[in-house]
Amino acid sequence: MKFAVVAHPGKYEVKDIIKSTISWASSNKAHLLLCEEVCQQLNIQESDTLTITGSDKDSISESDVVLVMGGDGTILYTARIARNAGKPILGINSGRLGFMTNIQSDELEEALNYVLKGDYTLDKRHYLKATDNYGNQFYALNEFLFTRKDTTSMVNISAEYDGNLINTYWADGLIVASSTGSTAYNLSSGGPIVVPGSGVVLVTPINPHTLTTRPLVLRADKPLTVKVQPQQSGVIFSYDGVICDEQELPLEVEIIKSKLSFNLINLPGQNYFETLRKKLMWGQDSRRIKN
Repeated sequence: MKFAVVAHPGKYEVKDIIKSTISWASSNKAHLLLCEEVCQQLNIQESDTLTITGSDKDSISESDVVLVMGGDGTILYTARIARNAGKPILGINSGRLGFMTNIQSDELEEALNYVLKGDYTLDKRHYLKATDNYGNQFYALNEFLFTRKDTTSMVNISAEYDGNLINTYWADGLIVASSTGSTAYNLSSGGPIVVPGSGVVLVTPINPHTLTTRPLVLRADKPLTVKVQPQQSGVIFSYDGVICDEQELPLEVEIIKSKLSFNLINLPGQNYFETLRKKLMWGQDSRRIKN
């Protein structure tokens, strides 16, 4: 079996994890694919167990399974470059939170053994697709973001759902998140947690001026259209943290669930609510913690 390794050594401490993976692969007749840039940074040499490729995309295209080592930022990077690959993805945490990279370093060997045996299921996380009024298309695993630029002034952003006006928001910005992205910026902005695979899109205003404006949960298979008219404040449009080239206003973006999915590996015993409790300390009550 061929495993692509995607890592960001400039941001995360991944050298020990990669070396452990190389050792495991050597003992289990597996083969690793790792891009040249990472190998140079970590002084890793090609071997019978490891092939050096020209890029992460090359590694992914030649692999059976993709190992992502880092944090959720590395997962989102992988989601961008592997959007059409459809390969199983195992996230191995070497960052801080790592909500989607939920395998810890001390669980590495056990996790790889499960994958090698094919003892796992796929948690299909669908992308959201956005098409703007200039014909550009963008894909997001977590969220699309419309936010103010270089100003303290609020922005006016309107949203329509399936041809019907929802609201015109006067706020610092607007988040359109998938269920996967519900635990990211959406949660920090007061949006709800939604179980992945629910088939919904979340519309969450950022610091709205009116107290009666609240997040919405909508079916993702109908179009949501976000419109930004020319105004005093500049507006930035981004997807999964990537800022799009500066766009002229008026800007109109139609967002809908994509047919493409990001296939996260779910190992035996893994549970979404356990991840919530462990990573976000969800539901933790200090009154019940014994000293």
